[in-house]
Amino acid sequence: MTFKTEQEAFWAGEFGAEYIQRNQGDALLASNLDFFAKALRAARGVRSCIEFGANIGMNLKALKLLHPAIDMHGIEINADAAKQLGEVIPPAHVHHASILDFTPERCWDLTLIKGVLIHINPEALPQVYDKLAAATSRYLLVAEYYNPAPVAIPYRGHSDRLFKRDFAGEIMDRHPQLQLIDYGFAYRRDPNFPQDDITWFLMEKR
Repeated sequence: MTFKTEQEAFWAGEFGAEYIQRNQGDALLASNLDFFAKALRAARGVRSCIEFGANIGMNLKALKLLHPAIDMHGIEINADAAKQLGEVIPPAHVHHASILDFTPERCWDLTLIKGVLIHINPEALPQVYDKLAAATSRYLLVAEYYNPAPVAIPYRGHSDRLFKRDFAGEIMDRHPQLQLIDYGFAYRRDPNFPQDDITWFLMEKR
């Protein structure tokens, strides 16, 4: 697999494999279940979804508990994570690829991206925004670190690996058919179901 950006190679390699060990377990699953119950409370008739940057499927596991009959797909750049993702969803539904190389060939009721846009090269974001908009037939859920203006911050000793900005606002400016229907914040110090200071935005295609 060849990559267009340093960030892709970073997540496809050893760092991406190490990330797996830090982001799994029953406590995370419980927090994700609470998160999606809130973030998708305004969504109706979600029978299919695709997650951009699904890792080992912790988000999709939670969605499956909320929507047992949902048809789930996932895109994952890291080979180790993609293999484990194939134990959560049908292996044929795992797209082992970079998001930048993925072309949606169908639409899903829900397109999801959570904690992934922050790690994408900013110059590639318009391309990713277009793919997210193309992949959804109805809902788009974006859950990322928010900042009103673009900023890069150090990430576990690395530079140019984490970026904060108004991702959802930029998506809606670029794709006005996507309209905001709900949003919220999940706090890392929540005593019951902590998340990683994520601001989420639920948009509907109209």
